[in-house]
Amino acid sequence: MIIKEKLKNMWNSLGPGLITGASDDDPSAVVTYATAGARFGTGMVWIMLYLLPIMIIIQEMSARIGMSSSCGLAGNLKRYYSKKLLISLSVLIIFANTFNIGANVYGMASALELIVPHSTYLLSWIIVAIILTLVILLPYRKIVVIFKWLSFSLFAYMIASFLVVDNWFHIVSQLFTPKISLTEDYLLIFVAVLGTTISPYLAFWQSSEEAEERKLELGNSKNLVCKYRIFDKKELSRVMLDTKIGMFFSNFIAFFVIALTGTLFFNAGLGNIETVKDIADALRPLAGDYAYYLFAIGIISAGLLTIPILAGSIAYVISEIFNWGGSLDKPFSKARGFYLVIVFSTVVGLAIPYTGISAIDALLMTAIINGAVAPFLIATIIHMANNPNIVGRNTNNKHSNIWGYSAFLLMVIVNLLVIATKFPTEKATAFISNFLIP
Repeated sequence: MIIKEKLKNMWNSLGPGLITGASDDDPSAVVTYATAGARFGTGMVWIMLYLLPIMIIIQEMSARIGMSSSCGLAGNLKRYYSKKLLISLSVLIIFANTFNIGANVYGMASALELIVPHSTYLLSWIIVAIILTLVILLPYRKIVVIFKWLSFSLFAYMIASFLVVDNWFHIVSQLFTPKISLTEDYLLIFVAVLGTTISPYLAFWQSSEEAEERKLELGNSKNLVCKYRIFDKKELSRVMLDTKIGMFFSNFIAFFVIALTGTLFFNAGLGNIETVKDIADALRPLAGDYAYYLFAIGIISAGLLTIPILAGSIAYVISEIFNWGGSLDKPFSKARGFYLVIVFSTVVGLAIPYTGISAIDALLMTAIINGAVAPFLIATIIHMANNPNIVGRNTNNKHSNIWGYSAFLLMVIVNLLVIATKFPTEKATAFISNFLIP
């Protein structure tokens, strides 16, 4: 009974951290990890180990910002920073999230088509209608419970891996031995993996959800503004543990996706994946029906979890900018602007399938966009987490700052390397000569 009670208490203590971590393994992430494994084998699993401490630090900063100020990142940007920075980051996150929504809906519909053969476009609209109905009708606490249970469905990738992978000792050893190539293809996939793992929307969502939890504790007062409030250190410890568990869970699942596709597809020479169906169809003869359906189920459940979070992140950003007081805890009648943003951003995202871009290309492009946005957001989060007006006495320690700046430098360097491979020195020189020098 004591063990059961402890497990129950642990489950109840989990919230925004676990949900954020699980949402990181969205269809865009899964396809990116699968592509990385297919093109470069299991040698890319090391990224998940070395990114883990960086992810934890960035999300812990975001969580501290939200719970300390009872306000999300956009609200704090509006109160303490310039309008240019607020507008720039808001536009970037809105654009990236909207594109991500469309890519995820398309990927999710493609996976559902494997189980229920039908038009991808029709399935996309059905999926969106179901998601929006649940988000609008259900109260915040019920949404959180659904999100928490949906996160467990991601174990489908782990189960699929154990069904077919038999070289675990070799794969685990590769966790500690990084293999890096400076080729254009490798760097693009590397940026995509970084972008989909350290996704900007994760920081916005977790800070907003920690602020949501804080407001509920304080009675959801209308007078709450972005201002530091003292809170129990025990509560801070709970939030930090929740965040660590969520980020570990995220990379744990990603490890199995790369291990699965790296073992099967890379060894079979199936590196050119064009659609979600290609991934599943390649799994069927190599790994059997169970792996085929488990992969499809993983994509679908990940989309159900992530699409509301992506749209919700946009809604929180816009609500904080215009002081709407929007919240998932409020009914539609009291937060119409908030919910209409969720509806609008999701519907706009649905335009992706009609552009002619394949599901795989859309999902990879989303990851690369996130990788380009991440350095700007990371720098802002570090500054916020060191701002006593926002986090009070809970500013970053030396350890957090070192890891935070390491994340920033990593994203900048990798993005510059990609630019360098896309635009060789001769081309860059010619460009400067022709257009920049009078």
